[in-house]
Amino acid sequence: MDQKFSYCALPPQSEPVIPPGIGHDRARAILQFSAKWVNGTALHYYFFDRKEDGSQVRFTNGTSRFVTWVGAEAQRQVVRDAFQVWKDLGIGLEFREVSDRNQAEIRIGFMDFDGSWSYLGRGILQAGVNERTMNFGWDLTTPYGRTTALHEIGHTLGMPHEHQNPFTGIQWDEEAVYAHLGGPPNNWTRQQTFHNVLRKLNTQEVSGSTWDPNSVMEYSFPPGLILAPEKYRNEGISPPGTISPVDAEYIRQWYPPLAPEGPPPLKPFESVPLDLASGQQADFSIAPEATRDYTFGTFGSTDVVLVLFEQVGDELRYVTGDDDSGAPRNATLKQKLFQDRRYVLRMRLYSAWQSGKSAVMYW
Repeated sequence: MDQKFSYCALPPQSEPVIPPGIGHDRARAILQFSAKWVNGTALHYYFFDRKEDGSQVRFTNGTSRFVTWVGAEAQRQVVRDAFQVWKDLGIGLEFREVSDRNQAEIRIGFMDFDGSWSYLGRGILQAGVNERTMNFGWDLTTPYGRTTALHEIGHTLGMPHEHQNPFTGIQWDEEAVYAHLGGPPNNWTRQQTFHNVLRKLNTQEVSGSTWDPNSVMEYSFPPGLILAPEKYRNEGISPPGTISPVDAEYIRQWYPPLAPEGPPPLKPFESVPLDLASGQQADFSIAPEATRDYTFGTFGSTDVVLVLFEQVGDELRYVTGDDDSGAPRNATLKQKLFQDRRYVLRMRLYSAWQSGKSAVMYW
């Protein structure tokens, strides 16, 4: 077992709290969708660029030194190219580089000795403005480095590790896995190894019932770590390192292309009935008739995320949002709108768990 890979280590994140008494299908929808973005979101990414951006690292020999988060231009360009590869799939999300960390949802560091990682989906919003949501800990200009960039962006889009899919059927030689990852170059604790490799996702967290060994979210594993299936025991797992057809289908399902004509208008005091399936989204354009405070609300026995954007130049900027999933209430937003500005309201359904129908209105 000579082959050694540096692996992505997902930071631990809090999971959605499912209140007691919620049915299986409703709970499954909340768990599957909680990390996903509202389709049509413009995600802004920023590369740390100040000399003070970094961390103090203590080494095993007792010494310590400051290690920067700032990456070379060649490393940054690989990440830009990886964002473009995801965008070229035709998805409805936008990716825009910004030079101000206060405008960014995604804040990227290139810190050696800290591995490569990203928070999962909307979990990046938990990080403070001076904190990384993604890090790259090795050279990205190699083929494996370019795969790493695609992989970490996949996490930011809400995709978990594929080898933790509960439908893989993999039987691990657990002690061999702990020993392999406990040594260089990863030097993981048993807890890190369990969290990133051996732990299986809840079946309610995943969509579909198959495993894609060619996924860009799948690790490469050398022979000697897997007991079954026999093929992977003898050969290990060697994904090609690119976005697979299954990856592409999955991400386009969550973030389909937006309608070129734009969303239909939503008029004040006019309730619009909706009949959405789990995971579907309704979008509306809003042209306020007056500058004043407005209330936006959903109706029905539903779990939704409701987000308001303002048109700024050629993009939509987040204004406010509400997620009522699992709560005994409907999503509500209160916001001052301006007469000469344009807005877009997006509502994504987790589950219409009782009537199957919902509605949206603003007044």
